[in-house]
Amino acid sequence: MHDAAITGIDLPAVSVAQGDSALVLGVPHGGTFLPDPVLAALNETGRGLSDTDWHMARLISGLVPGATVVAAKFHRYLIDANRDPSGASLYPGQNTTGLVPLTDFDGVNIWDRPPDAPEIEARRAQWHAPYHAALEAELDRVQALHGHVVLFDCHSIRSQIPFLFDGRLPDFNIGTNRGTTCAAELEAITLRHCAQAEGYTHVLNGRFLGGWTTRHYGRPEHGRHAIQLELAQSTYMHESPPWNWDEERAARLRAVLAPLLAELAAWKPD
Repeated sequence: MHDAAITGIDLPAVSVAQGDSALVLGVPHGGTFLPDPVLAALNETGRGLSDTDWHMARLISGLVPGATVVAAKFHRYLIDANRDPSGASLYPGQNTTGLVPLTDFDGVNIWDRPPDAPEIEARRAQWHAPYHAALEAELDRVQALHGHVVLFDCHSIRSQIPFLFDGRLPDFNIGTNRGTTCAAELEAITLRHCAQAEGYTHVLNGRFLGGWTTRHYGRPEHGRHAIQLELAQSTYMHESPPWNWDEERAARLRAVLAPLLAELAAWKPD
């Protein structure tokens, strides 16, 4: 295994750093790009971009030599790369946001001029589809190298959002769609590292079961394993504007994530 990414791919919707380990890191919500017409259609609340997975690329940078990273450049208010392209809800009966969110995570309207159905379809084709085409191509490439691939989908969210969940969110929210998206051993590895991390709380398949990415690509019977980790943003940053990085908290968190991701990258099926 090499000590760095092999090459990079830079497209309007997505950036890819190709590595040669069995681990692929997905970052669907770290982007902040919005085309000017979309930015103009948002209201003041929407233009605040409060639901960004802030600093995610920085958080995972260099944690696992040889890992492939696939990151969306666009903001989730343009279209959400971790939602079913059909628009079907991931959490029927619960408050959530859709393929193109109409509100922020607090349930507050974000649009002066919300997109209509043809506009949503155009966004899906121009942004959502290329991101997933790039992600699927990397999963194919890495699986061809190793016979299997582990997709680790990287997310973060404010720790207290009453519209979405009661109380305070655990620090580590592991999602495997109730054990269906990865080998049991990979779920156990992830749970062990999170449970043993001193000073942190965790949950397996709690409020967040894994989004569309995890559920769509997680096919362990075909050698494709997927895990989502939703981090409470309080573990590495300040949860209010201007959403500043916290060096001390982030260093502690990276010290937990690095050995977890290394073990996932080194894992081989029996």
